[in-house]
Amino acid sequence: MATGNQPLFKLTNKTLAYGEAYILNDLNLTIRRGERIALIGRSGSGKSTLLKHLRSLSPELVTWCPQNPALVPMFSTFHNIYAGCLSEHSFAYNLLNLIRPQSKALEVVRDIARSLSIEEYLKTPVEHMSGGQQQRVGLGRALIQKSPVFLGDEPVSAVDEYQAGELIRLISREYQTSVIALHDVSLALEYATRVVGLSEGRIWLDVDVSTASSEQIAALYTEADE
Repeated sequence: MATGNQPLFKLTNKTLAYGEAYILNDLNLTIRRGERIALIGRSGSGKSTLLKHLRSLSPELVTWCPQNPALVPMFSTFHNIYAGCLSEHSFAYNLLNLIRPQSKALEVVRDIARSLSIEEYLKTPVEHMSGGQQQRVGLGRALIQKSPVFLGDEPVSAVDEYQAGELIRLISREYQTSVIALHDVSLALEYATRVVGLSEGRIWLDVDVSTASSEQIAALYTEADE
């Protein structure tokens, strides 16, 4: 585990592929404790691939919130959030919570659900919830993991602008270090200390948010069309 100012993640001239297709080439990226990194770029630019690779480097450090959290539709909000911490408990304890939620587990999940404004849906099967509510459940499944580094792949894409801001601020309060792929550039600039932009199979932009210009970011989204 990294200590002090040592990098949590470090990529040097790294090439990443998805199947047989090369997605990202010659990556040079260092991520240190305390950084809040917004990962931006067009759809298909490699954000998901990069996040999955970072997770694979130190899975014990990572709270993982994928774009598709694979919720169990017929299970309740409680059970879907609780599923994020199954590995922390014995089979017998997990089975008890599947049959009848135990008071300690219920308290932990209720606190998370309350912070996500879905406490009233604890007993509701997620198949009966809206897309935005389901995304909050997926985020809750991540938050219960309690690993120190949050990696999120578009974790607020299904909610409106106001709700997205609230959820990103919640993540920032809970995690000192995070890397989050976002499609909302204004939200990325509000949340992040650093912006990393992907385009044409490489890191095209890597700047402190205080020096990021609207022209740089606009060029990131038009580069592939030129």
